[in-house]
Amino acid sequence: MSVRELAAELYRQMKRVEELERTLAALPPGDARREALEGELREARKERDQLKRALEGSKA
Repeated sequence: MSVRELAAELYRQMKRVEELERTLAALPPGDARREALEGELREARKERDQLKRALEGSKA
Protein backbone atom coordinates (compact mmCIF):
# COMPACT_ATOMS: atom_id res chain seq x y z
CA MET A 1 0.00 0.00 0.00
CA SER A 2 1.39 3.41 -0.92
CA VAL A 3 1.99 6.19 1.61
CA ARG A 4 -0.89 8.15 0.10
CA GLU A 5 -3.29 5.21 0.47
CA LEU A 6 -2.13 4.63 4.06
CA ALA A 7 -2.66 8.30 4.88
CA ALA A 8 -6.15 8.29 3.35
CA GLU A 9 -7.12 5.15 5.24
CA LEU A 10 -5.70 6.57 8.47
CA TYR A 11 -7.77 9.73 7.98
CA ARG A 12 -10.96 7.68 7.45
CA GLN A 13 -10.21 5.62 10.55
CA MET A 14 -9.54 8.73 12.65
CA LYS A 15 -12.91 10.18 11.57
CA ARG A 16 -14.59 6.88 12.47
CA VAL A 17 -13.02 6.93 15.95
CA GLU A 18 -14.17 10.52 16.46
CA GLU A 19 -17.71 9.66 15.39
CA LEU A 20 -17.86 6.65 17.70
CA GLU A 21 -16.53 8.74 20.60
CA ARG A 22 -19.19 11.40 19.99
CA THR A 23 -21.95 8.79 19.76
CA LEU A 24 -20.77 7.10 22.93
CA ALA A 25 -20.57 10.40 24.81
CA ALA A 26 -24.15 11.21 23.81
CA LEU A 27 -25.55 7.94 25.18
CA PRO A 28 -26.96 7.88 28.69
CA PRO A 29 -24.91 5.80 31.20
CA GLY A 30 -27.23 2.79 31.35
CA ASP A 31 -27.92 2.47 27.62
CA ALA A 32 -27.87 -1.07 26.25
CA ARG A 33 -25.96 -0.03 23.11
CA ARG A 34 -23.08 1.37 25.18
CA GLU A 35 -21.20 -1.93 25.56
CA ALA A 36 -21.38 -2.73 21.85
CA LEU A 37 -20.20 0.76 20.94
CA GLU A 38 -17.31 0.54 23.40
CA GLY A 39 -16.17 -2.68 21.74
CA GLU A 40 -16.48 -1.14 18.30
CA LEU A 41 -14.54 1.92 19.47
CA ARG A 42 -11.79 -0.28 20.93
CA GLU A 43 -11.42 -2.08 17.59
CA ALA A 44 -11.47 1.19 15.63
CA ARG A 45 -8.73 2.64 17.84
CA LYS A 46 -6.65 -0.50 17.41
CA GLU A 47 -6.97 -0.27 13.63
CA ARG A 48 -6.16 3.48 13.72
CA ASP A 49 -3.03 2.86 15.79
CA GLN A 50 -1.94 0.06 13.48
CA LEU A 51 -2.31 2.35 10.45
CA LYS A 52 -0.34 5.10 12.24
CA ARG A 53 2.53 2.69 12.90
CA ALA A 54 2.47 1.47 9.30
CA LEU A 55 2.54 5.03 7.98
CA GLU A 56 5.37 6.03 10.32
CA GLY A 57 7.29 2.91 9.30
CA SER A 58 6.90 3.65 5.61
CA LYS A 59 8.31 7.15 6.07
CA ALA A 60 11.51 5.88 7.69
